[in-house]
Amino acid sequence: MQVALRDAKSIVPSSHSPIVPTAAMTTLSQQQWIYRQQPLAQITTEHYELVERQLDTGLGADEVLLAARYFSVDPYMRIGQSGKPTYDAEPHPLNTVQQGGVVGQVLASNAAGYAEGDWVYSYSGWQTHAKVHASGLKLLDPAQAPVTTALGVLGMPGRTAWFGLTESGRPHAGEVVVVSGAAGAVGSLVLQFAKRHGARVLGIAGGRAKCDWLRDTLGADWAIDYKVHDSADSLGAAIRAATGGVDVYFDNVGGMVTDAVIPLINRRARIVICGQISQYSGGLDTPELGPRLLHHMLYQRATIQGMLARDYVHRMDEMVRIVAPWVRAGQIVFEETVVDGFAQLPAALNSLFTGEHRGKLLVKA
Repeated sequence: MQVALRDAKSIVPSSHSPIVPTAAMTTLSQQQWIYRQQPLAQITTEHYELVERQLDTGLGADEVLLAARYFSVDPYMRIGQSGKPTYDAEPHPLNTVQQGGVVGQVLASNAAGYAEGDWVYSYSGWQTHAKVHASGLKLLDPAQAPVTTALGVLGMPGRTAWFGLTESGRPHAGEVVVVSGAAGAVGSLVLQFAKRHGARVLGIAGGRAKCDWLRDTLGADWAIDYKVHDSADSLGAAIRAATGGVDVYFDNVGGMVTDAVIPLINRRARIVICGQISQYSGGLDTPELGPRLLHHMLYQRATIQGMLARDYVHRMDEMVRIVAPWVRAGQIVFEETVVDGFAQLPAALNSLFTGEHRGKLLVKA
């Protein structure tokens, strides 16, 4: 799997092949990744099947035919592969197209407001082409922001970071905010948003290069490489030495990192449970660690709250109004790791859990 790291501001629509008119076409070749088998540990191609079929290009009322250009790869996809109900009533169904966010271009339209060549966001999943009802599309303006921001800072990860921090974390100027998974799509934004609230921020990530990026590029006050610590006690001692205590903990990873942080919380601390990525590959249905540290929540009269991006879909415009001007002014770093090739999607999803990316992970069709 070849990976390219880039600043999202470099993305321009002209990097793609010209739109091929479809007026004379009745079918086109469509590739899909079908989810066939629940992974119990790492994700491989055996859990998916790559199929090719002919897609009828005829459009019904208010339908749009689109070609996928970028696919979002996110940890929640692995949660959906649990054998037990999670935040959905049932796991992601087998023998269906893997769900996920997509940025694509319109090939043909039978819907008002959408024309050939337009850039759109849809939730059409891992397929190269799709027919989508206009109600499931969002028109994107490349002149306002790079189109891939709809999958990152101005999309679901941005919504998660903004509302998770401001609604659940409620940081105040001068407080200490600790972010685990701080080099990821959500964590890197939480770190920057917390700094804008006047907080002092410690980012936890894996590897020296990521920690240097957190400090030198994102502006973290401190950064700690969890990989150099072999226990929660060792990691906790490093966090305490840097911060003296924690007012807000934005938890993306769970596991040993969270075991290290909870004993360090200050009075009235707020803990935001956004993800538990350390448990997703092998511990999703039978987590290896239990909530053994809740007595600290009692002692410090702290709060712990889970949050999901879907809880704030109806407030998406509110987040965009605040964050989009920062994006346009170049005041927010939204780095992307881009994997080339539709065939690489399963491997890209697995790489989320091995630390092979920085910022937002995308697959380019």
